[in-house]
Amino acid sequence: MTKVYHIHEKRIKALNNKSIRQGDYVLYWMQASHRSEDNHALEYAIALANSLKKPLLVFFGLTERYPEAQERHYFFMLEGLKEVEIFLKKRGLKFVISRISPEKGAVQLGRRALAVVTDRGYLRLQRKWRQFVAHRLECPCLMVEADAIVPVEVASPKQEFSAATWRPKIKKNLQEFLKPLKPIPVHFDSLAIDPEIDPFPLENLTQAIASLRIKREARKVDFFHGGTSEAKKRLRLFIEQKLEKYPDLRNDPTADCLSNLSPYLHFGQISPLSVALEVMATGSQAADVFLEELIVRRELSLNYVFYNPHYDSFEGLPAWAKKTLHEHTKDPRSYLYSLEELEEARTHDPYWNAAQLEMVITGKMHGYMRMYWGKKILEWTRTPEEAFQIALYLNNKYELDGRDPNGFVGVAWCFGLHDRPWPERHIFGKVRYMNESGLRRKFDADAYVRLIENLKIENKR
Repeated sequence: MTKVYHIHEKRIKALNNKSIRQGDYVLYWMQASHRSEDNHALEYAIALANSLKKPLLVFFGLTERYPEAQERHYFFMLEGLKEVEIFLKKRGLKFVISRISPEKGAVQLGRRALAVVTDRGYLRLQRKWRQFVAHRLECPCLMVEADAIVPVEVASPKQEFSAATWRPKIKKNLQEFLKPLKPIPVHFDSLAIDPEIDPFPLENLTQAIASLRIKREARKVDFFHGGTSEAKKRLRLFIEQKLEKYPDLRNDPTADCLSNLSPYLHFGQISPLSVALEVMATGSQAADVFLEELIVRRELSLNYVFYNPHYDSFEGLPAWAKKTLHEHTKDPRSYLYSLEELEEARTHDPYWNAAQLEMVITGKMHGYMRMYWGKKILEWTRTPEEAFQIALYLNNKYELDGRDPNGFVGVAWCFGLHDRPWPERHIFGKVRYMNESGLRRKFDADAYVRLIENLKIENKR
């Protein structure tokens, strides 16, 4: 298979043992990395097509049944894919988005392909799709890691139980993979390819979204717009105006000093590698604190969902956390709330209500408030299993960056994942506890409530 000198061979994995055959094109099945630049899978596919003297066809399968996806997720995603279509065309590449289950579309288009290249997904369904395709193709299927800086198996061969054990392992490999990706010239124009599959037009996104049979309880949001260009604007803003304040103010939801890149990383609209390199290039001492989150913590989440088959359930938590929470299941609760009451932010706690409303209105909750939010759901429900289920449901329904490894781990952390036992207490046992006094010590919690109330008023206009 083609060797691309600046794409590390450890990023590339053959999913079957088929040989190159006769065909009309090389297929790049773009499903996780929704971008036309800084995309290892795309550049590898271009290099492979060039070497085989064939055009490259790029495909995205649009399923209306992606688990827990809502209108806001589809709108954000399609904004990004519309931009991908424009920029791939400028490179001479045909991009077809089709309203078809992704794995079935990849198999259909793969029948005419010499080889199929795809990007990587870590979740159960994403891995199942790729296995389905690889087993049904008569040509090679190659998966290229494009959304992790260090491929997960390279960093560690097993599930790591804390950042303390994970950090030295990933840092040991960083220099090997912290290399900028150079774009490869496209040698064979693919715009004339007839892919023989029905395209899904993106000229009018409002009409396109309206035509989909999708869940619409969580409507689209106006606080975030999808696409690589939007992600790059946010990155520039972060570097120029927020990075220096990040170490001191990242846990203050009234300070607005976060990068807000997580939705773009979720959909692969920006490369974590390019983000890391740009932040490192500043030479700022604050960069290390941000890179801890972007690389160490984010890729620890990839490690968890890759090695733990129960990543989306209470069962996946550490044994000590499950044991201590079960020992305190019968502890009396001062408050008990139903899913409906929680979803509608009708609790006695103004800080929790504000966090829930921030997520519903904007599509993203501040990271520090998300920890408090999850801890309180544990405190206000009958069992830890019920609490876990409710927290994950709300997170995945409303967060633009939910339904991914960071989202699953963000919820599970509230129940003890990647943490250590703490002094035992009511309901929580040895799982870390958070309360409103702790919020007020960190920042002006009442100012946060006022901020969200203003957002709520503006959202109703």
